[in-house]
Amino acid sequence: MASGSGPVSALWTEINRCGQNGDFTRALKAVNKILHENKDDVTALHCKIVCLIQNGGFKEALNVMNTHTKSLTSDMIGFEKAYCEYRLNRVEHALKTIQGIPEQTDKLKELYGQVLYRLERYDECLAVYKDMIRNSQDDYEEERKTNLSAVLAAQSTWESTSADLGLPESSYELCYNAACFLIGQGQLSQGMQKLQKAEELCRKSLAEDSDQNVFDSKKKVKLTSAEGVEHKLATKQLQAIEINKALLAMYTNQADQCNKMLASLQTQNPGHPRPVLIKVAQLCREKQHNKAIELLQRFSDQHPESASGIKLTMAQLYLTQGHVTKACDILKSIEEIKYKPGMLSALVTMYTHEEDIDSAIDVFTQAIQYYQSEQPGSAIHLSLVREAANCKLKYGRKKEATSDLEQLWKQNTNDVHTLAQLISAYSLVDQDKAKALSKHLPSPDTMSFNVDVDELENSHGATYIRKKAAKVVGESQPKEPGPEDVKKKKKKKKGKLPKNYDPKSTPDPERWLPMRERSYYRGKKKGKRKEQVGRGTQGATSGASAELDASKSASSPPTSPRPGSGTGTATATSNAVPPRQQKPAAAGATRKKAPQKKKKGGKGGW
Repeated sequence: MASGSGPVSALWTEINRCGQNGDFTRALKAVNKILHENKDDVTALHCKIVCLIQNGGFKEALNVMNTHTKSLTSDMIGFEKAYCEYRLNRVEHALKTIQGIPEQTDKLKELYGQVLYRLERYDECLAVYKDMIRNSQDDYEEERKTNLSAVLAAQSTWESTSADLGLPESSYELCYNAACFLIGQGQLSQGMQKLQKAEELCRKSLAEDSDQNVFDSKKKVKLTSAEGVEHKLATKQLQAIEINKALLAMYTNQADQCNKMLASLQTQNPGHPRPVLIKVAQLCREKQHNKAIELLQRFSDQHPESASGIKLTMAQLYLTQGHVTKACDILKSIEEIKYKPGMLSALVTMYTHEEDIDSAIDVFTQAIQYYQSEQPGSAIHLSLVREAANCKLKYGRKKEATSDLEQLWKQNTNDVHTLAQLISAYSLVDQDKAKALSKHLPSPDTMSFNVDVDELENSHGATYIRKKAAKVVGESQPKEPGPEDVKKKKKKKKGKLPKNYDPKSTPDPERWLPMRERSYYRGKKKGKRKEQVGRGTQGATSGASAELDASKSASSPPTSPRPGSGTGTATATSNAVPPRQQKPAAAGATRKKAPQKKKKGGKGGW
């Protein structure tokens, strides 16, 4: 039992799980707990060596091997010992260790080839890789071919050999080694083409690699911290590694560690913009945009040689905050790219988005003046004049557009399109000038474009097709139309009139309005039934109240005349009520009432 750590079997389970997940730091802690109980456990010692190698602790791994030489024999840990010696640049010791191992496995042969390559024994190394490619059957054939191509490239560069084994160029590593081989042979143009192909393949490969993530990058960047790496890389390479470490710390939300790395980088190279940009990105992740802009402005003032990229970042930050005008001011202050077509297009787009047409036209004016003095008559100069004229015409500045259009037309008097635009602009500003310019328009005969009208009308999408006239044969007279040629006239259906229609009475002028919207509508009487239930003594009916209601009497005249009707003393014929305005007669007391349907408000009748 391991004191305070649970059974040993649980620790081995933990080691197995961590090994599968690649968490060798945690696995090492579990191994140490096992070795604390049994320091000569061979399996635990071997696992500890593997964990140390995976974490880059090559010296510590060698110390474990040298300390437990009795338990750990060379046939057990010979490969790990040679690999640690190779990684610590003890190449000669690694060669002796490999040669002292009785059983030569495939992985040992791979390491043997790497050692020979480091010792610049290229012929022997070439033989090792050829033998492995010939006799091995696994998934690492492409890697071996890559190493073989690297040996050929080294031979071509340093020993001037010209052996070409016809290796494929399916990966960017193989293509890169092929380029190095050609460069070593002095074929520089072909080597450049291969390098460009290798770069393209590399970008494509990295874009398709979906397994890459921040944590994988964190594991890989640890390899750059191994001892001896600083002696193999140039200063700029080491600086790039430190910048990548700072980026990795930022993306893994380690703000304090990121800031420490950036401070160290700025101390080493105060004028380098990358650390400042990473610091700005960190501030933006913390929602401190104002501090980020202040930092960029301060660096731009202190280091004007790097101000272009810094100001572009400032403009981007202003745009993300919605300050379009401030972004435009920053962009216009970058003298190096102020009059580049892309910058002009961005400025005009942003100003027009803000409906600041005067500023947009001013951008065109300054750019045209610049190219007028630097590159008069160039393609970009005339293109800017054309775009300026189009912008002015689009926003109704026809008078301002005339000068640009005249300049374009003078450059090419055969440009009918520009002339038409110029005449159209002058027609609203100076009609005499427009008439004078219209004389330069070509005649209709010269403007014929040899268009087949019939083919155009019969083409797909034509909305109207002209019917061709029938051919006239001889002097035959046109046929007189017969009765069958006369088109039958459609009879109009007479509108239906309502029942009890009186042609002498004047129609209701409000008959087209819904009943609720008519002036004489008084609404429905609510609670009629409720009044009849539960009123008076038991057994009483509503017959008496109906008799006393004069409005329900058939002989009583209406309280107000209907529109179009006569006076209250008119005869029964003149007082005829249209069907939709008639009221139903009162039902008898002994007759059961039928359920009434609720009427919907609609159009009135005659």
